[in-house]
Amino acid sequence: MKEITILSGKGGTGKTTVTAALASLAQNIVLCDNDVDAADLHLLMKPVVQKEFVFAGAWQASVNEKECIQCNICIDACRFDAIKINVNGFVEVQPFKCEGCRLCEKVCPVAAIDAERSTNNHWYISNTRYGTMVHATMGPGEENSGKLVSTLRKEARRIAVDNELEFIINDGPPGIGCSAISALTGTNLVVLVTEPSKSGLMDASRLVELTQSFEIPIVAAINKADINESICLSMENYFVNQGIPLLAKIPFSKDVVKAMIQGETILEYKPYSELSRALIEVWDYINMQQLEKKL
Repeated sequence: MKEITILSGKGGTGKTTVTAALASLAQNIVLCDNDVDAADLHLLMKPVVQKEFVFAGAWQASVNEKECIQCNICIDACRFDAIKINVNGFVEVQPFKCEGCRLCEKVCPVAAIDAERSTNNHWYISNTRYGTMVHATMGPGEENSGKLVSTLRKEARRIAVDNELEFIINDGPPGIGCSAISALTGTNLVVLVTEPSKSGLMDASRLVELTQSFEIPIVAAINKADINESICLSMENYFVNQGIPLLAKIPFSKDVVKAMIQGETILEYKPYSELSRALIEVWDYINMQQLEKKL
């Protein structure tokens, strides 16, 4: 079983479109949506939920007004300025400032402050037309996305091993933050999806640096490659200098939007288009690497 993680240096490059297309080409796979902060792979995969779990988020403090003696020790102790006197004259924790350190709970002399884990996050095991999918939803402003990604990947591995499946395809988050690190750590191959823009090149280079620091093999695909030929050429040169195989230059096409509206992958919508052929080349490379035991 090998893990293929599709990542992008920035949002909106077409990472999920590529992930869904590869899923429609592959067999014996588990799909795993690691982009937990803004999950959207389900829009194309239309998963039917089989199991649902609560993922405990960050700690959130609250004050019991009946027990509070308004000594204001908690206000002085809070380094995040999250505890204030409200308009009614009671001590109150402002939830969007609270970092869940629980110091206020410890310093309160009358135990009037309690902290509980957030239950606003959920993860799922679902069925799709291409096999099992593990995915999640996070509430606005919730924390611990990296830990949630790790939870999803662990479950995807269990399913793949139990069912003797060949691949896990991870739709990773954009950027180089905590959730991206959780998505790529220990994976067998990173497919970098980028686009020919100055910000795309800069963000791609940051992701390449991160991936190479983990000594993980990386390949690239330039999406919407024909919208800026000069920057596309600069990207090609960059990948050559970094020793990164460029698997495909995917053309811009309005068919991607039309396919999304119908809830289909581009391979389902127009299997013989130039765009589809480019994505087939990406999967052929991955499949050949697996057959030759290079992953």
